[in-house]
Order: sequence, then C-alpha cells, then structure tokens
Amino acid sequence: MVAGIELNMSPTKILVVDDHSIIRHGIASLLAEEEDLCICGEANDYDEGLSACQTLHPDVMLVDITLKDKSGLELIRDARAQGYTGKILVLSMHAEATHAEKALRAGAQGYVMKEDADDILSEAIRKVLRGEVFFSADITSRMLQQQFSVEQEEGPNTGIGALTERELEIFECLGHGLSSKEIAEKFALSKRTVEVHRAHIKKKLQCESSAQLLREAFRWVEE
Repeated sequence: MVAGIELNMSPTKILVVDDHSIIRHGIASLLAEEEDLCICGEANDYDEGLSACQTLHPDVMLVDITLKDKSGLELIRDARAQGYTGKILVLSMHAEATHAEKALRAGAQGYVMKEDADDILSEAIRKVLRGEVFFSADITSRMLQQQFSVEQEEGPNTGIGALTERELEIFECLGHGLSSKEIAEKFALSKRTVEVHRAHIKKKLQCESSAQLLREAFRWVEE
C-alpha cells in the first residue's frame, strides 16, 4: 500500500518452450527465487508452444531453437504472425554467433546461451521487458559493426542482410531441401512467384548458378 492505494504488482508471466523436461524444470527452479517473475506454462514442442502462447498470453516466451517437430525460430515467426506481441528470448545451446541474427529476424528480442542462463537469464528477461534487446557484448558489437559497414555502402543491396523477410523464409526452405512447388504450397503462393523470389535471392547473394544458391542455403540452415 502506498498513500492508501494498492499497487498492482502481478508477476511477469513466462512460457517456457523446450523439448527437454530437465531444462524446463531447471528454468522454473532458477526463476522461483524471483518474486516479479513466474512460470505460467511449459511446452515441449512447436504445437504445444503455439497453443500455449494463444491461450496463456504470456508476457515473455523462452524458446529453444531445436524442438522435436519444428524449429523454434519457426515457432517465433508463426507466433508473431498470429498476433503475439509479448517479448521472446531464445534460450539455446547453439552458438550465439551463428543464430543471433536469425533469432532477431524471426521476431525475438534476445538470445541467451543455456550455459550462461544461471547468471544472466533474469537480467535478460527484465531487459527485454524494458523494451531493449539482449545479446552478449561480443554479438552486440558485431551487429553494430555490420550495421555501420552497411551504412557506409550505397545500401544493403547484397548479402543476407539484403533479403526481405519473405526471401529469407524461402531461402531457409531451400536449405531444408524444399522444391519451388513445395515452397509455393507452404506459403500459399504461385510457383511463378517463388521463382521470382529465388531469382532475387540469387542476385542479392551474388550466386552464379542455382546450384551455388542451394549450397549457400544448405550452409545457412546448418550453421
């Protein structure tokens, strides 16, 4: 009570999506000591995660990249597409250097390595709740350097950074071995539209052939 007025101090609701129960329980134990944070739900795969997001309306989602059925990045993109406006942190064992940019593009606000979670997870959650992003100092510096380099050029006309969200989605589908027809069906597009996107991707990545484009796509998704 402050001056006769009761303050609303409801704790932040957190949804944990990870396919290992021991990790989910560990996170719950770690955050149990934080009075302003509480676990509102757990999910172990893409479908459970998307359903829990829609029904529980968490303030923050902690999402692993590797789930049983689909990528955690796909879960993030689809949650955003379905209107989720809360904060999302990727919590993963995969190297931040190769996945931080992908996470940011998918719609996350930060990236926490599981090995560092004991020390920084609560800090990362509070930081994204303040409207900031959370990455390691090394990755933040690297992103700033990349952005500065782009601004010094005529424009981001080439490279991964030049791809639109749709082009990046199609590029990742190529990396997973999908044909133009399969990609068209996945995104409800015409095959011709997919081919046009492929041509733009090929040009932006400066690939000399379709085979080189596929090699780059395979390498991207494997990193």
